[in-house]
Amino acid sequence: MEKVLTKNIQSDLSYVDVKAYEATGGYQGLRKALSMAPAEVVEVVKQSNLRGRGGAGFPTGLKWSFVPMGSDAPHPKYLVANADEMEPGTFKDRWLMEGDPHQLVEGMAVAAYAIQADVAYIFLRGEYLLSAERLRRAIAEAYENHYLGKNILGSGFSLEMYIHMSAGRYMCGEETGLLNALEGKRANPRTKPPYPQVSGLFGKPTIVQNVETLCNVPHIVKNGADWFKGLSYTQDGGTKIYGASGKVKRPGLWELPMGTTIREILEVHAGGMQDGVRFRGLLPGGASTDFLVEEHLDVKMDFTEVAKVGSRMGTGTMIILDDQTCPVGMVRNLEHFFAQESCGWCTPCWSGLNWAEKALTALEEGQGQPADLDHLSFICNLCAPGNTFCALAPGAVEPLQSALKYFREDFDRHITEKRCPWSSQ
Repeated sequence: MEKVLTKNIQSDLSYVDVKAYEATGGYQGLRKALSMAPAEVVEVVKQSNLRGRGGAGFPTGLKWSFVPMGSDAPHPKYLVANADEMEPGTFKDRWLMEGDPHQLVEGMAVAAYAIQADVAYIFLRGEYLLSAERLRRAIAEAYENHYLGKNILGSGFSLEMYIHMSAGRYMCGEETGLLNALEGKRANPRTKPPYPQVSGLFGKPTIVQNVETLCNVPHIVKNGADWFKGLSYTQDGGTKIYGASGKVKRPGLWELPMGTTIREILEVHAGGMQDGVRFRGLLPGGASTDFLVEEHLDVKMDFTEVAKVGSRMGTGTMIILDDQTCPVGMVRNLEHFFAQESCGWCTPCWSGLNWAEKALTALEEGQGQPADLDHLSFICNLCAPGNTFCALAPGAVEPLQSALKYFREDFDRHITEKRCPWSSQ
Protein backbone atom coordinates (compact mmCIF):
# COMPACT_ATOMS: atom_id res chain seq x y z
CA MET A 1 0.00 0.00 0.00
CA GLU A 2 1.32 3.41 -0.90
CA LYS A 3 0.27 7.01 -0.74
CA VAL A 4 1.95 8.73 -3.64
CA LEU A 5 3.08 12.34 -3.39
CA THR A 6 5.25 12.31 -6.49
CA LYS A 7 6.60 15.66 -7.65
CA ASN A 8 7.79 16.81 -11.06
CA ILE A 9 5.25 14.85 -13.04
CA GLN A 10 6.41 14.71 -16.63
CA SER A 11 4.02 15.80 -19.38
CA ASP A 12 2.11 13.06 -21.12
CA LEU A 13 -0.24 13.98 -23.96
CA SER A 14 -2.36 10.88 -23.32
CA TYR A 15 -2.83 11.72 -19.65
CA VAL A 16 -5.71 13.93 -18.47
CA ASP A 17 -4.01 16.09 -15.84
CA VAL A 18 -5.75 18.03 -13.09
CA LYS A 19 -5.92 21.28 -15.07
CA ALA A 20 -7.53 19.61 -18.07
CA TYR A 21 -9.94 17.81 -15.77
CA GLU A 22 -10.88 21.03 -13.98
CA ALA A 23 -11.40 22.79 -17.32
CA THR A 24 -14.27 20.40 -18.11
CA GLY A 25 -15.95 20.73 -14.72
CA GLY A 26 -13.74 18.38 -12.78
CA TYR A 27 -13.92 18.53 -8.97
CA GLN A 28 -17.08 20.66 -9.09
CA GLY A 29 -19.00 17.64 -7.80
CA LEU A 30 -16.64 17.44 -4.83
CA ARG A 31 -16.95 21.16 -4.14
CA LYS A 32 -20.74 20.90 -4.18
CA ALA A 33 -20.73 17.79 -1.97
CA LEU A 34 -18.60 19.55 0.64
CA SER A 35 -21.26 22.27 0.84
CA MET A 36 -23.91 19.66 1.66
CA ALA A 37 -24.47 17.49 4.69
CA PRO A 38 -23.20 13.90 4.22
CA ALA A 39 -26.77 12.60 4.52
CA GLU A 40 -27.83 14.89 1.66
CA VAL A 41 -25.15 13.42 -0.57
CA VAL A 42 -26.31 9.90 0.26
CA GLU A 43 -29.91 10.89 -0.49
CA VAL A 44 -29.19 12.42 -3.90
CA VAL A 45 -27.27 9.27 -4.92
CA LYS A 46 -30.14 7.14 -3.63
CA GLN A 47 -32.68 9.16 -5.61
CA SER A 48 -30.58 8.89 -8.78
CA ASN A 49 -31.20 5.12 -9.03
CA LEU A 50 -27.48 4.50 -9.46
CA ARG A 51 -26.87 0.77 -9.18
CA GLY A 52 -23.48 -0.85 -8.73
CA ARG A 53 -21.65 -1.36 -12.02
CA GLY A 54 -19.51 -4.24 -10.81
CA GLY A 55 -22.10 -6.87 -11.72
CA ALA A 56 -24.45 -7.29 -8.76
CA GLY A 57 -26.35 -4.06 -9.38
CA PHE A 58 -27.11 -3.23 -5.73
CA PRO A 59 -28.48 0.32 -5.25
CA THR A 60 -25.50 2.51 -4.37
CA GLY A 61 -27.15 5.10 -2.14
CA LEU A 62 -28.95 2.39 -0.19
CA LYS A 63 -25.64 0.60 0.38
CA TRP A 64 -24.09 3.80 1.75
CA SER A 65 -27.04 4.34 4.09
CA PHE A 66 -26.10 1.21 6.05
CA VAL A 67 -22.83 2.78 7.28
CA PRO A 68 -23.03 3.91 10.93
CA MET A 69 -23.02 7.70 11.19
CA GLY A 70 -22.90 10.25 13.98
CA SER A 71 -20.59 10.96 16.87
CA ASP A 72 -20.79 7.38 18.16
CA ALA A 73 -19.82 5.76 14.83
CA PRO A 74 -16.59 3.71 14.85
CA HIS A 75 -13.50 5.21 13.20
CA PRO A 76 -11.53 4.99 11.07
CA LYS A 77 -14.04 4.28 8.32
CA TYR A 78 -12.87 3.03 4.94
CA LEU A 79 -13.82 3.37 1.28
CA VAL A 80 -12.38 0.81 -1.14
CA ALA A 81 -12.52 0.99 -4.93
CA ASN A 82 -12.64 -2.52 -6.35
CA ALA A 83 -10.34 -2.08 -9.36
CA ASP A 84 -9.26 -5.73 -9.59
CA GLU A 85 -11.40 -6.44 -12.70
CA MET A 86 -10.62 -10.14 -13.07
CA GLU A 87 -13.90 -11.02 -14.85
CA PRO A 88 -13.03 -12.57 -18.25
CA GLY A 89 -14.22 -10.42 -21.12
CA THR A 90 -14.32 -7.27 -18.99
CA PHE A 91 -12.03 -4.26 -19.42
CA LYS A 92 -14.24 -1.23 -18.79
CA ASP A 93 -12.67 -0.13 -15.49
CA ARG A 94 -9.18 -0.19 -16.99
CA TRP A 95 -10.46 2.11 -19.74
CA LEU A 96 -11.76 4.57 -17.15
CA MET A 97 -8.62 4.55 -15.01
CA GLU A 98 -6.27 4.96 -17.94
CA GLY A 99 -8.39 7.57 -19.70
CA ASP A 100 -9.63 9.77 -16.85
CA PRO A 101 -8.10 8.84 -13.49
CA HIS A 102 -9.15 12.10 -11.79
CA GLN A 103 -12.77 11.09 -12.30
CA LEU A 104 -12.22 8.07 -10.06
CA VAL A 105 -10.29 10.12 -7.49
CA GLU A 106 -13.09 12.69 -7.34
CA GLY A 107 -15.78 10.01 -7.15
CA MET A 108 -13.97 8.38 -4.25
CA ALA A 109 -13.57 11.69 -2.45
CA VAL A 110 -17.31 12.42 -2.77
CA ALA A 111 -18.29 8.90 -1.67
CA ALA A 112 -15.85 9.07 1.26
CA TYR A 113 -17.38 12.38 2.38
CA ALA A 114 -20.88 10.90 2.17
CA ILE A 115 -20.01 8.08 4.57
CA GLN A 116 -17.41 10.15 6.47
CA ALA A 117 -14.59 7.77 5.61
CA ASP A 118 -11.11 8.60 6.84
CA VAL A 119 -9.08 6.43 4.45
CA ALA A 120 -9.63 5.31 0.84
CA TYR A 121 -7.90 2.47 -1.00
CA ILE A 122 -7.81 1.66 -4.70
CA PHE A 123 -7.49 -2.13 -4.81
CA LEU A 124 -5.89 -2.40 -8.25
CA ARG A 125 -5.26 -5.44 -10.41
CA GLY A 126 -1.53 -6.12 -10.43
CA GLU A 127 -1.31 -6.30 -14.23
CA TYR A 128 -2.84 -2.83 -14.67
CA LEU A 129 0.50 -1.04 -14.77
CA LEU A 130 -0.60 1.89 -16.93
CA SER A 131 -3.65 2.41 -14.71
CA ALA A 132 -1.35 2.42 -11.68
CA GLU A 133 0.98 4.98 -13.23
CA ARG A 134 -1.82 7.36 -14.14
CA LEU A 135 -3.64 6.95 -10.85
CA ARG A 136 -0.41 7.76 -9.00
CA ARG A 137 -0.13 10.96 -10.98
CA ALA A 138 -3.76 11.86 -10.38
CA ILE A 139 -3.52 11.22 -6.64
CA ALA A 140 -0.36 13.32 -6.41
CA GLU A 141 -2.04 16.19 -8.25
CA ALA A 142 -5.14 15.87 -6.08
CA TYR A 143 -3.02 16.24 -2.93
CA GLU A 144 -1.17 19.22 -4.39
CA ASN A 145 -4.46 20.96 -5.19
CA HIS A 146 -6.06 20.16 -1.81
CA TYR A 147 -8.64 17.70 -3.14
CA LEU A 148 -7.13 15.06 -0.85
CA GLY A 149 -5.37 15.20 2.49
CA LYS A 150 -6.09 17.27 5.57
CA ASN A 151 -8.95 19.80 5.63
CA ILE A 152 -9.94 19.37 1.97
CA LEU A 153 -10.71 22.79 0.41
CA GLY A 154 -11.09 24.22 3.91
CA SER A 155 -14.13 22.04 4.62
CA GLY A 156 -12.82 20.36 7.75
CA PHE A 157 -13.10 16.96 6.02
CA SER A 158 -9.89 14.96 5.60
CA LEU A 159 -9.17 11.91 3.46
CA GLU A 160 -6.02 9.90 2.80
CA MET A 161 -5.92 7.84 -0.41
CA TYR A 162 -3.68 4.86 -1.20
CA ILE A 163 -3.12 2.44 -4.07
CA HIS A 164 -2.88 -1.27 -3.20
CA MET A 165 -1.57 -3.44 -6.03
CA SER A 166 -3.39 -6.76 -5.94
CA ALA A 167 -1.48 -10.03 -6.01
CA GLY A 168 -4.24 -11.45 -8.19
CA ARG A 169 -7.02 -14.08 -7.97
CA TYR A 170 -10.57 -13.79 -9.20
CA MET A 171 -11.78 -14.21 -5.61
CA CYS A 172 -10.52 -10.69 -4.86
CA GLY A 173 -13.54 -9.42 -6.79
CA GLU A 174 -15.83 -10.68 -4.02
CA GLU A 175 -15.90 -7.77 -1.58
CA THR A 176 -15.10 -9.68 1.60
CA GLY A 177 -12.38 -11.69 -0.16
CA LEU A 178 -10.97 -8.36 -1.31
CA LEU A 179 -10.97 -7.06 2.27
CA ASN A 180 -9.11 -10.14 3.50
CA ALA A 181 -6.52 -9.65 0.74
CA LEU A 182 -6.19 -5.97 1.65
CA GLU A 183 -5.48 -7.02 5.23
CA GLY A 184 -2.71 -9.32 3.98
CA LYS A 185 -4.70 -12.53 4.37
CA ARG A 186 -5.78 -15.23 1.94
CA ALA A 187 -8.64 -13.97 -0.25
CA ASN A 188 -11.36 -16.19 1.18
CA PRO A 189 -14.89 -14.83 1.55
CA ARG A 190 -16.18 -13.90 4.99
CA THR A 191 -19.36 -14.96 6.72
CA LYS A 192 -22.14 -12.37 6.41
CA PRO A 193 -23.51 -10.87 8.60
CA PRO A 194 -21.77 -8.77 9.74
CA TYR A 195 -21.68 -6.91 6.46
CA PRO A 196 -18.71 -4.73 5.50
CA GLN A 197 -20.77 -1.56 5.91
CA VAL A 198 -20.76 -2.28 9.65
CA SER A 199 -17.63 -4.41 10.12
CA GLY A 200 -15.33 -4.49 7.12
CA LEU A 201 -11.66 -3.62 6.72
CA PHE A 202 -9.85 -4.17 10.04
CA GLY A 203 -13.28 -4.60 11.65
CA LYS A 204 -14.38 -1.03 10.85
CA PRO A 205 -17.26 0.29 8.68
CA THR A 206 -16.30 -0.08 5.02
CA ILE A 207 -17.86 0.52 1.63
CA VAL A 208 -16.50 -1.47 -1.32
CA GLN A 209 -17.57 0.00 -4.65
CA ASN A 210 -16.78 -0.70 -8.29
CA VAL A 211 -14.71 1.81 -10.30
CA GLU A 212 -17.41 2.62 -12.85
CA THR A 213 -19.94 3.13 -10.06
CA LEU A 214 -17.70 5.66 -8.31
CA CYS A 215 -17.01 7.51 -11.55
CA ASN A 216 -20.73 8.32 -11.82
CA VAL A 217 -20.93 9.86 -8.34
CA PRO A 218 -19.46 13.37 -8.88
CA HIS A 219 -21.67 13.93 -11.92
CA ILE A 220 -24.78 12.95 -9.97
CA VAL A 221 -23.96 15.34 -7.15
CA LYS A 222 -23.06 18.15 -9.55
CA ASN A 223 -26.09 17.79 -11.86
CA GLY A 224 -28.75 16.20 -9.67
CA ALA A 225 -30.66 12.93 -9.44
CA ASP A 226 -33.27 13.83 -12.07
CA TRP A 227 -30.59 14.68 -14.62
CA PHE A 228 -28.95 11.28 -14.07
CA LYS A 229 -32.23 9.38 -14.32
CA GLY A 230 -33.02 11.27 -17.53
CA LEU A 231 -29.94 9.79 -19.21
CA SER A 232 -31.46 6.31 -19.05
CA TYR A 233 -34.05 4.51 -21.16
CA THR A 234 -35.22 2.52 -18.13
CA GLN A 235 -35.77 2.83 -14.39
CA ASP A 236 -32.09 2.05 -13.73
CA GLY A 237 -30.47 5.47 -13.75
CA GLY A 238 -27.71 6.90 -15.91
CA THR A 239 -25.47 5.67 -18.67
CA LYS A 240 -23.61 2.38 -18.84
CA ILE A 241 -20.29 1.40 -20.36
CA TYR A 242 -21.16 -1.51 -22.62
CA GLY A 243 -18.61 -3.66 -24.41
CA ALA A 244 -18.32 -6.42 -26.96
CA SER A 245 -15.50 -8.86 -27.66
CA GLY A 246 -15.29 -11.80 -30.04
CA LYS A 247 -15.65 -11.94 -33.83
CA VAL A 248 -17.38 -8.60 -34.28
CA LYS A 249 -16.09 -5.95 -36.66
CA ARG A 250 -15.38 -3.32 -34.01
CA PRO A 251 -14.74 -4.84 -30.57
CA GLY A 252 -14.58 -2.21 -27.88
CA LEU A 253 -16.44 -0.14 -25.30
CA TRP A 254 -19.17 2.50 -25.60
CA GLU A 255 -20.88 4.70 -23.02
CA LEU A 256 -24.60 4.56 -23.87
CA PRO A 257 -27.92 5.18 -22.14
CA MET A 258 -28.79 2.46 -19.65
CA GLY A 259 -31.27 0.17 -21.36
CA THR A 260 -29.76 0.30 -24.86
CA THR A 261 -30.76 -2.91 -26.62
CA ILE A 262 -28.38 -5.78 -27.23
CA ARG A 263 -29.08 -5.46 -30.96
CA GLU A 264 -27.97 -1.81 -31.07
CA ILE A 265 -24.79 -2.57 -29.14
CA LEU A 266 -23.95 -5.54 -31.35
CA GLU A 267 -25.03 -4.32 -34.78
CA VAL A 268 -24.53 -0.55 -34.60
CA HIS A 269 -21.67 0.07 -32.20
CA ALA A 270 -19.75 -3.19 -32.62
CA GLY A 271 -20.45 -3.17 -36.36
CA GLY A 272 -22.07 -6.59 -36.50
CA MET A 273 -20.38 -9.91 -37.04
CA GLN A 274 -17.20 -10.22 -39.05
CA ASP A 275 -17.59 -11.28 -42.68
CA GLY A 276 -18.07 -15.01 -43.06
CA VAL A 277 -19.25 -15.75 -39.52
CA ARG A 278 -22.73 -15.92 -38.05
CA PHE A 279 -23.99 -14.96 -34.61
CA ARG A 280 -24.98 -17.83 -32.31
CA GLY A 281 -25.12 -16.35 -28.83
CA LEU A 282 -23.51 -14.12 -26.26
CA LEU A 283 -22.68 -13.81 -22.60
CA PRO A 284 -24.15 -10.39 -21.78
CA GLY A 285 -22.06 -9.39 -18.78
CA GLY A 286 -18.73 -11.18 -18.76
CA ALA A 287 -17.93 -14.86 -18.31
CA SER A 288 -20.16 -15.50 -15.27
CA THR A 289 -23.51 -14.85 -16.97
CA ASP A 290 -25.98 -17.07 -18.84
CA PHE A 291 -25.95 -17.24 -22.62
CA LEU A 292 -28.53 -15.30 -24.58
CA VAL A 293 -29.34 -16.11 -28.22
CA GLU A 294 -30.86 -14.48 -31.28
CA GLU A 295 -34.37 -14.30 -29.82
CA HIS A 296 -33.01 -12.01 -27.10
CA LEU A 297 -31.34 -9.38 -29.29
CA ASP A 298 -34.03 -6.79 -28.66
CA VAL A 299 -33.79 -7.08 -24.88
CA LYS A 300 -32.81 -3.85 -23.14
CA MET A 301 -29.48 -4.11 -21.39
CA ASP A 302 -30.29 -3.21 -17.80
CA PHE A 303 -30.42 -5.10 -14.54
CA THR A 304 -34.16 -5.78 -14.69
CA GLU A 305 -34.82 -6.66 -18.33
CA VAL A 306 -31.88 -9.05 -18.79
CA ALA A 307 -32.91 -10.89 -15.64
CA LYS A 308 -36.41 -11.40 -17.07
CA VAL A 309 -34.99 -13.55 -19.89
CA GLY A 310 -32.86 -15.70 -17.59
CA SER A 311 -29.46 -14.03 -17.48
CA ARG A 312 -27.77 -11.07 -15.78
CA MET A 313 -26.44 -7.83 -17.18
CA GLY A 314 -23.38 -8.25 -14.96
CA THR A 315 -20.65 -5.90 -16.12
CA GLY A 316 -22.42 -5.18 -19.42
CA THR A 317 -19.45 -6.37 -21.47
CA MET A 318 -20.65 -8.99 -23.95
CA ILE A 319 -18.63 -12.00 -25.12
CA ILE A 320 -19.91 -13.04 -28.56
CA LEU A 321 -20.14 -16.68 -29.70
CA ASP A 322 -20.03 -17.26 -33.45
CA ASP A 323 -20.82 -20.30 -35.61
CA GLN A 324 -17.14 -21.16 -36.13
CA THR A 325 -16.39 -21.47 -32.42
CA CYS A 326 -17.24 -24.62 -30.47
CA PRO A 327 -19.61 -23.73 -27.61
CA VAL A 328 -18.43 -26.78 -25.65
CA GLY A 329 -14.81 -25.69 -26.01
CA MET A 330 -15.72 -22.13 -25.08
CA VAL A 331 -17.46 -23.27 -21.90
CA ARG A 332 -14.63 -25.68 -21.06
CA ASN A 333 -12.20 -22.77 -21.25
CA LEU A 334 -14.37 -20.73 -18.89
CA GLU A 335 -14.79 -23.58 -16.41
CA HIS A 336 -11.03 -24.13 -16.41
CA PHE A 337 -10.60 -20.49 -15.37
CA PHE A 338 -13.22 -20.64 -12.63
CA ALA A 339 -11.93 -23.97 -11.29
CA GLN A 340 -8.39 -22.67 -10.91
CA GLU A 341 -9.62 -19.39 -9.38
CA SER A 342 -11.77 -21.07 -6.70
CA CYS A 343 -10.42 -20.32 -3.24
CA GLY A 344 -11.28 -23.87 -2.14
CA TRP A 345 -13.42 -22.70 0.77
CA CYS A 346 -16.51 -24.81 -0.01
CA THR A 347 -16.90 -28.24 -1.60
CA PRO A 348 -19.44 -27.48 -4.38
CA CYS A 349 -17.07 -24.88 -5.78
CA TRP A 350 -13.65 -26.49 -5.62
CA SER A 351 -14.87 -30.01 -6.33
CA GLY A 352 -17.81 -29.31 -8.61
CA LEU A 353 -16.02 -26.92 -10.94
CA ASN A 354 -13.05 -29.27 -11.29
CA TRP A 355 -15.37 -32.13 -12.19
CA ALA A 356 -17.16 -29.90 -14.70
CA GLU A 357 -13.86 -29.07 -16.37
CA LYS A 358 -12.90 -32.76 -16.53
CA ALA A 359 -16.23 -33.75 -18.10
CA LEU A 360 -16.01 -30.95 -20.67
CA THR A 361 -12.42 -31.89 -21.49
CA ALA A 362 -13.51 -35.48 -22.08
CA LEU A 363 -16.21 -34.26 -24.48
CA GLU A 364 -13.71 -32.12 -26.37
CA GLU A 365 -11.30 -35.06 -26.67
CA GLY A 366 -13.97 -37.41 -28.00
CA GLN A 367 -14.21 -39.48 -24.81
CA GLY A 368 -17.53 -38.16 -23.57
CA GLN A 369 -20.45 -40.38 -22.54
CA PRO A 370 -24.19 -39.57 -22.42
CA ALA A 371 -24.03 -39.74 -18.61
CA ASP A 372 -21.58 -36.80 -18.67
CA LEU A 373 -24.39 -34.44 -19.62
CA ASP A 374 -26.45 -35.56 -16.63
CA HIS A 375 -23.37 -35.11 -14.48
CA LEU A 376 -22.89 -31.56 -15.77
CA SER A 377 -26.53 -30.74 -15.03
CA PHE A 378 -26.08 -32.12 -11.51
CA ILE A 379 -23.05 -29.88 -10.98
CA CYS A 380 -25.05 -26.85 -12.12
CA ASN A 381 -27.67 -27.64 -9.48
CA LEU A 382 -25.00 -28.36 -6.86
CA CYS A 383 -23.46 -24.92 -7.43
CA ALA A 384 -26.76 -23.05 -7.52
CA PRO A 385 -27.28 -19.94 -5.36
CA GLY A 386 -27.69 -20.85 -1.70
CA ASN A 387 -25.51 -23.95 -1.94
CA THR A 388 -22.13 -22.24 -1.82
CA PHE A 389 -20.32 -19.83 0.47
CA CYS A 390 -20.12 -16.99 -2.07
CA ALA A 391 -21.23 -16.19 -5.62
CA LEU A 392 -18.20 -17.57 -7.48
CA ALA A 393 -19.57 -21.04 -8.19
CA PRO A 394 -23.16 -19.92 -9.03
CA GLY A 395 -21.68 -17.47 -11.53
CA ALA A 396 -19.25 -20.04 -12.87
CA VAL A 397 -22.00 -22.48 -13.86
CA GLU A 398 -24.22 -19.87 -15.52
CA PRO A 399 -22.52 -20.21 -18.94
CA LEU A 400 -22.53 -24.00 -18.54
CA GLN A 401 -26.19 -24.39 -17.62
CA SER A 402 -27.31 -22.06 -20.40
CA ALA A 403 -25.04 -23.75 -22.97
CA LEU A 404 -26.67 -27.08 -22.10
CA LYS A 405 -30.02 -25.38 -22.72
CA TYR A 406 -29.32 -23.56 -25.98
CA PHE A 407 -26.55 -25.66 -27.58
CA ARG A 408 -27.53 -29.17 -26.49
CA GLU A 409 -27.12 -30.57 -30.00
CA ASP A 410 -23.48 -29.48 -29.96
CA PHE A 411 -22.88 -31.45 -26.75
CA ASP A 412 -24.64 -34.47 -28.28
CA ARG A 413 -22.50 -34.31 -31.43
CA HIS A 414 -19.33 -34.49 -29.34
CA ILE A 415 -20.61 -37.80 -27.94
CA THR A 416 -22.01 -39.36 -31.10
CA GLU A 417 -19.11 -38.31 -33.35
CA LYS A 418 -16.53 -39.02 -30.62
CA ARG A 419 -14.70 -35.80 -31.45
CA CYS A 420 -15.12 -32.05 -31.39
CA PRO A 421 -16.97 -31.19 -34.63
CA TRP A 422 -14.99 -27.93 -34.84
CA SER A 423 -11.58 -29.61 -34.50
CA SER A 424 -11.08 -29.84 -38.27
CA GLN A 425 -12.26 -26.28 -39.04
